[in-house]
Amino acid sequence: MPGRLVAGSCSGWICCGDWPDPGRPLPPCDGGRRRKAQREKERERETEREMEGREQDGGGRRGAKRADDESHGGSEEPRPAKGRFRPGLGLQLDMESQRTSVLHRVVNFAPSPLPARQYDTKTTEPISFYLSGLEELLSWKPTSDDAFNVSTEPLAKHEPPFNSRRPRTLVCHDMKGGYLEDRFIQGALVDDPFVFYHWCYIDIFVYFSHHNVTIPPVVWTNAAHRNGVLMLGTFITEWGDGAKMCESFLASEEAYRAVADQLAAIAQFYRFDGWLVNIENSLSVSAARNSVHFLRYLTAQVHRAVPGGQVVWYDSVLQNGELKWQNELNEKNRVYFDACDGFFTNYNWTEEHLLRTREMADDRRADIYVGVDVFGRGAVVSSGFDTNKSLRMIREQGLSVAIFAPGWVYETLGPTDFLNNEDKFWALLSELLPTHSIGSLPFSTSFSLGMGKRHFHNGQESRMEPWYHLSAQEIQPLYAEFWMPNGGRLRTRCCLQDAWCGGSSLLLEGTIPSNEDHVTARLFSFQVPAPPRLFLVIIYKHEASSQGVSFAPVFTTRQSSSCFSSGESGEPRKHKPSLLPTPPHYLAQLLRGTGLRGEHDWQSRCYELELQNCFLDQLSVTVSRRQSGRNEVPFACRLGRIWVLDATALRPLPSADAAIPVSPLEVAHVRWQRLSAGELSLSLTLRWTYPPSKATCFRVHYRRGSCGSGPEPRPLPIGVAYAPQYRVTELTVPGALSESSCRLEFLVEPVPDDGFQVDAAMWGKLVFVYSDPKLPSPGPAPEGTSSS
Repeated sequence: MPGRLVAGSCSGWICCGDWPDPGRPLPPCDGGRRRKAQREKERERETEREMEGREQDGGGRRGAKRADDESHGGSEEPRPAKGRFRPGLGLQLDMESQRTSVLHRVVNFAPSPLPARQYDTKTTEPISFYLSGLEELLSWKPTSDDAFNVSTEPLAKHEPPFNSRRPRTLVCHDMKGGYLEDRFIQGALVDDPFVFYHWCYIDIFVYFSHHNVTIPPVVWTNAAHRNGVLMLGTFITEWGDGAKMCESFLASEEAYRAVADQLAAIAQFYRFDGWLVNIENSLSVSAARNSVHFLRYLTAQVHRAVPGGQVVWYDSVLQNGELKWQNELNEKNRVYFDACDGFFTNYNWTEEHLLRTREMADDRRADIYVGVDVFGRGAVVSSGFDTNKSLRMIREQGLSVAIFAPGWVYETLGPTDFLNNEDKFWALLSELLPTHSIGSLPFSTSFSLGMGKRHFHNGQESRMEPWYHLSAQEIQPLYAEFWMPNGGRLRTRCCLQDAWCGGSSLLLEGTIPSNEDHVTARLFSFQVPAPPRLFLVIIYKHEASSQGVSFAPVFTTRQSSSCFSSGESGEPRKHKPSLLPTPPHYLAQLLRGTGLRGEHDWQSRCYELELQNCFLDQLSVTVSRRQSGRNEVPFACRLGRIWVLDATALRPLPSADAAIPVSPLEVAHVRWQRLSAGELSLSLTLRWTYPPSKATCFRVHYRRGSCGSGPEPRPLPIGVAYAPQYRVTELTVPGALSESSCRLEFLVEPVPDDGFQVDAAMWGKLVFVYSDPKLPSPGPAPEGTSSS
């Protein structure tokens, strides 16, 4: 976002903004209850009595400060409690109390069923889902429970734009039927999951399954959009049931418009970018005629509902309704191509098919996606690690490509060495896959894949278990390996063994050959007007074996945007930014935690570069030998995080009164389970509001309840929300006694896109009080104490 310092988004369980030291207690959330004045103490006692169950509020919620004012009508301005808040934060204390929700629930073990479509039936975790059949599609209406599935990540700008005429690359997912661990919206504890991260090579990602309406899991949409890639769902009909479905919805204009309207509305609501339409069953003559009208109407509705949306047709049914794959664009199926944005051919083509398709497509060659099945089913040119042979033939004709089922790498070779095999597969294709470039500043990434063996924060382990959360995947670099004729080697790869933030870092490793002074690794491609002055901030770590080398960043620029597509006057210029011994004060907090544990631990550097009238082209890292010599020099360096920032757009530290508070927390779908005589399991949904552009994620904490007096425990992290809601599941809490109530606190901390920590007084807070009275006889729960 222009004019704002981006400190990075959230990864896995903990966000990598300005997280407090794990060994230091978080600032207390006072809630506005403690006061020096006797009158405020009286108010506190009345509030405490209410929370202890002597005056149940019927399950409602209201701000504690507002409740005090209504009860007493006092106008005295409350003062901050001594030792709890810094002087001058009385206003924040007031603001916090107004945002504190107080909720009382009576423990109730009555069944509280949740919609099975949106929640896992065992754990009640929110999940992504598909729709089956016309009835489910036509009856679909969004509810509050659907909000978990709405993508929060806007489509990042990349260059060249999608509608440029260069050949594109589409990837069609088809991974074991889909909706595996990726259906868990808040992440899952999974070892060695399937993950896609070579986003810089592709323009469209299709989430494919054999369900009638495949709605892409929101975690995939978030990851694709963050990397500037369109995400499409799949509308498919197959076999006899598919034929019946088609005859029904293609029977009339009213029927096919109703289906198209629903598909467009679904894409708009869940914020993905359109549909692959795959009709793989024969059609009657009338249904075939209406299928063209349906496709044209659907395309128009998607364009209206989704800016930049796309509808792509798969090569299967002919104009007369016959199911007969053509493996090309021709007169028998062109009517469908003319009615939508793109045409995805079947996989059993030859060079003659490509030549005829090229001639038929004319100036819309980029809209033809020639199918390549990586599994190699049927008569194909190549597959597997030989897929590049097929791709080369397609590119020679100036056509786009649709790479189908690249999960072949994971499914056939297994998860054990998946990342290395995945890099090998895409490296063999890379010279035929033009990369798209980052199109705006500021830019930041911690290289997180959205998974890991462990979780790291500021270079230290914060969780020991494996995790998988694609919404936490950040912008990915170019992964490549080069072998030089004279013996040198250079590789950039993802490393799960160590990280600054999240679950992975970028490892640069290789050898400087005997007759060279340096090697250079290209990391990111840009196509953005260069600011007059920029900052580059890098967090890195040298391996002990790399003492004989030095690392330095290099930018290249071009004189104009036309240079990216024209070779004339477009030779790039190299620039070495200047190292700043002391970073500016408003960047210093980005570097907290570096350089504390010795020279071989995480370090940081801040660079400055002044530019004039040019465009950023590339960011690379050069590895140079420290001393001259003829011997080969090995090296290894990890990059933990990178920022590229427009210095003129940075803002000073925000003042306390400029902070945006989180709204009062709302609660839904409370579920109790008894674990033992002294412990309960609590699940509930927290919801709040916050400006979407002001936070990259939200950290959710809780303070474990107590059922009596005692020291106040420190808050503990529960998880990370990428939308203004979070489902707390199976939280173990103390069992309430019949003569007293128990208290929990839930805290929601926004993580701004500028990286500055939000004061705890601005967090959302819920005081959750629960009791378990012994009723004289079984019967319905008292009015106002329902469990949801």
